[in-house]
Amino acid sequence: MGHHACMNVIGERHMKKDNIIIRYMIFLIGLFIASMGVAFSTKAGLGTSPVASLPYSVSLVSDAISFGGWLNTLSVIQIIAQVLILRKACKPVEIAIQTVLAFAYGSMTNFSCYLIRGIPVNNYLSQFVVMLLGCAILAFGIWVQLKGGVAMLPGEAMSRAIAQVSGRRYENVKIFFDVAYILAAAAVCLLFLGHLEGVREGSIIAAVLVGNIIKFYNRIWEKIGPKSEK
Repeated sequence: MGHHACMNVIGERHMKKDNIIIRYMIFLIGLFIASMGVAFSTKAGLGTSPVASLPYSVSLVSDAISFGGWLNTLSVIQIIAQVLILRKACKPVEIAIQTVLAFAYGSMTNFSCYLIRGIPVNNYLSQFVVMLLGCAILAFGIWVQLKGGVAMLPGEAMSRAIAQVSGRRYENVKIFFDVAYILAAAAVCLLFLGHLEGVREGSIIAAVLVGNIIKFYNRIWEKIGPKSEK
């Protein structure tokens, strides 16, 4: 009986390990899809998502490193902020995972921009269509990441850390930083370029639309997905 119990425990551990691997694979697929969404948004030229707006605006001003490289730089700042905020409550393994995923996301974004470089965007209508497509793809990527449910990118994790320490709602902290990124990106563009480029109507539309599209995907999943997901 003891032998069977031991085998059951070992079997359960293997199942849990396999489950974690599958979840990380799902998360990475979602991460790549999200990077494609950001690439389409930047290709449209009407402003990108709030979190990507600041790195993208800086990349327009300085070509010292790529757009993905500036995304990585912001991620490093967000990771350092988490360590300073959480202090002893900070989990080294989680920080390490975030760092790896953040740099993977930066590389994926560069690769995604490269993949769609040949798509023609010749007028405002095509810009608007590509921007909407970017929002839909980005929302799907985030939705897939949430289904993986194993990790968070540094931006979201930093907002979560601030919410934990301050006692404020995560959603309110995230909205604050989304607005802050857009304002900072606008300041960078106006100061160095003399006009808005990294931040435009697309940034505002993305801020409003992406969350609602994720809700739409959730409603579809509730109808067609496994009953256990409800």
